Amino acid sequence: MPEHPHGTWETTPATRWEDGFLSGNGRHGALTFGDPHDDRVVVTHHALVRPDGPHPGPPALAARLATLQDQLLAGDVTAADRFTDGRPLQWVRAFHPAFQVRFVRDGIVWRGYRRAVDFATGVAEAQCGGWRSRVFVSRADDVVVQYVTGPGLDGELSLDHRLAGVPGGLGVGRSVVLTPQGAQLTLRCRYPDSDLAYTGVTLAVLHGGRASVGTTGLRVADAAGLLLLTRVRRHLGELDAGTEVANLARLLARTGAGAGGGAGAGTGGGAGAGAGDRTGAGAGDAARAGVGDRAGDGGDRAADTYRELLARHEAEHRAAYERVAFDLDAPRPERGLTGTELLSRPRSQALLERLFAAGRYHLLSASGALPPRLTGLWTAEWDTAWSGAFTTDANLNLQTASAATCALPEVTEALGALVQGQLADWRDNARDVFGARGIVAPAHTDGESGHAYHFQRAWPMHLWTAGADWLLTPLLEQAATTGERPAWLAAALAELALFYEDFLTRTGPDGRLVIVPSYSPENRPGNAGWGTLNAAMDITAARHALRTAAAWHPGPDGIRWSALADRLPDHRVNADGALAEWAWPDLDDRYDHRHLSHLYAVWPHHEINPYDTPGLAKAAHRALELRGAENHSAHGHLHHALIAARLRDAPSVGQALRRVLTGDYFHRSLMSAHYPGRDVYNADAAHTLPALLTEVLLQSTEDRLVLLPALPADWRRGTVRGLRTRFGARVDLTWGGGSCTAVVRPDRDAHVSLQTPAGGDGRLRLTAGEDRELTLSTR
Repeated sequence: MPEHPHGTWETTPATRWEDGFLSGNGRHGALTFGDPHDDRVVVTHHALVRPDGPHPGPPALAARLATLQDQLLAGDVTAADRFTDGRPLQWVRAFHPAFQVRFVRDGIVWRGYRRAVDFATGVAEAQCGGWRSRVFVSRADDVVVQYVTGPGLDGELSLDHRLAGVPGGLGVGRSVVLTPQGAQLTLRCRYPDSDLAYTGVTLAVLHGGRASVGTTGLRVADAAGLLLLTRVRRHLGELDAGTEVANLARLLARTGAGAGGGAGAGTGGGAGAGAGDRTGAGAGDAARAGVGDRAGDGGDRAADTYRELLARHEAEHRAAYERVAFDLDAPRPERGLTGTELLSRPRSQALLERLFAAGRYHLLSASGALPPRLTGLWTAEWDTAWSGAFTTDANLNLQTASAATCALPEVTEALGALVQGQLADWRDNARDVFGARGIVAPAHTDGESGHAYHFQRAWPMHLWTAGADWLLTPLLEQAATTGERPAWLAAALAELALFYEDFLTRTGPDGRLVIVPSYSPENRPGNAGWGTLNAAMDITAARHALRTAAAWHPGPDGIRWSALADRLPDHRVNADGALAEWAWPDLDDRYDHRHLSHLYAVWPHHEINPYDTPGLAKAAHRALELRGAENHSAHGHLHHALIAARLRDAPSVGQALRRVLTGDYFHRSLMSAHYPGRDVYNADAAHTLPALLTEVLLQSTEDRLVLLPALPADWRRGTVRGLRTRFGARVDLTWGGGSCTAVVRPDRDAHVSLQTPAGGDGRLRLTAGEDRELTLSTR
């Protein structure tokens, strides 16, 4: 393994799917075990969510809203418990895997085993005794590519739907069609009691050897190489599998491999995807066409095609991955350790380097058509925890927190695609629950529906009004970074401001607006019900949304929205000197909780900070000190650390980071778990870690640059290159020996204040295209 952090490796195959190495392009995903005898690649796709009847709509509660507001303002602390339409809790549709591409070999020579994944190329590979299997998911061609080589490859290739939790009523049909260069394999799966189905197609090209229809799929004998191209599609009714095969054949032709008679065979008798569970349907037609059972025509074209496909993919993937580099000057021997060995050294700088690299790699690989789910883009089980959905009240934003600073606009674009695709449903939420114009985001979504229907008494998610501002914030950060203001985002901000105009109609004894009902995910006051008044997160969201909408829409609307923001209540400091989670008087804080929603004004917003609001920053820090870890969810520890970094508390950052690194949260794949002891596969820690590791080095707003706000004491030397700021500059940092050099490369003119470990260091006038070098002390 190269002595750099841009990959990881192991000396044994994965026996648990959670340890499988990962590849993805934001649409298709691949999870590889690297077993030389039973070579399995689990294929996933963002669109694969299990139908469970029609999508429910939001509860029609608007007519009862005024009564609820009266009750809560009158002191009925449990009134919101009854504010539902009586339906039982219903989870969003569950994410699930498609199938596994499986090549079971007749015999192996066990010698010199190694498996690895290269983060810069996205290739996961394994080799043993002359056998080698390489897998990547192409960003350029949207196809899962696997290339297996070795002397005398003998075995059976199949598309196997039998994964953990697969429903017994899944209707399965398959076919194998021989072609001059190999075969076409098709697997069709129809969901129980549904017109929805998904179909997988694999085009196989052999180098030498013989191909025949086997017991479960394609029988391969004495081949030197096997190239597999796989796609999966979810669809209504029947799918013309022949067309999908023809598309893959055209891809082969474009890369120079040619498809021979393959495309023709695929559109004829070989397209038997729905022909029951009979392997070999349509194979006779191919044989009569003169194919026979020889597949030697693939020749070296399989290798050439693999290289061409990889080159096209790598041009896109590597360019994104290498925009940012992170180096803690770890010892070279440690950089060469396996992932398992590094994970056993939680204080190793090489571990942090590799987790940073793995986090950016997995985040990029999971982002495309949609942003990462709770499981990223991967699972090998149908019964995925929390439906493998998008939990938007904390997790999704934590996972995507590094996108702007760490130069991954692909991630922000994926989040934007999710939001744009659901705005119509968000309007339904605002109208049906609150009787308002504008938009309200749900706390859970499967990626299809944006309706707020996942709720119960203990978690009244339909009362959460901060969601739209929370989800738009990463998009606004990206807009500040690039200086571009997408028209659709400006329109969404205006709709959000309209919601607050209609919703914020009640006032308290002090004449300030009251947010009622209000909900702080996923907590409640110690002396009241879950739905209550003036949650700190709701106050921050409303103020930020209205002021941002005003800034983006100057004129009468903007003036009106800005005035409304000025009428919102202030944050409250409780008797413990802590920023209260609810600003309404006499509501008691419950400190032992995994969420830190009440500190939204600190992170990701900058409303409360040590420079402009030192008193509130002190209260926020006290709230952070009092916050418990509850069930030690990984996202809770990292959320805690991100807020600590904003408050310049390096020791608290280090403590939270140590809890994650010593808590056994990471699988051998370097994908993470939700709980300690690698309990529940979950991408929160893996994807959030790069955000934390850069937040301690650099923070920015459109008019401020903060350098080394919370540098850990044991980061004695290091370099980070390519970080982006909200005022349109790239920054490289190099530190060691008590000093730091920062090179600021502005893309546009800016005038910003500078904060360093020594304090406020005046203002910087930056000119587009002119680098500015700064030297500062780290002591």
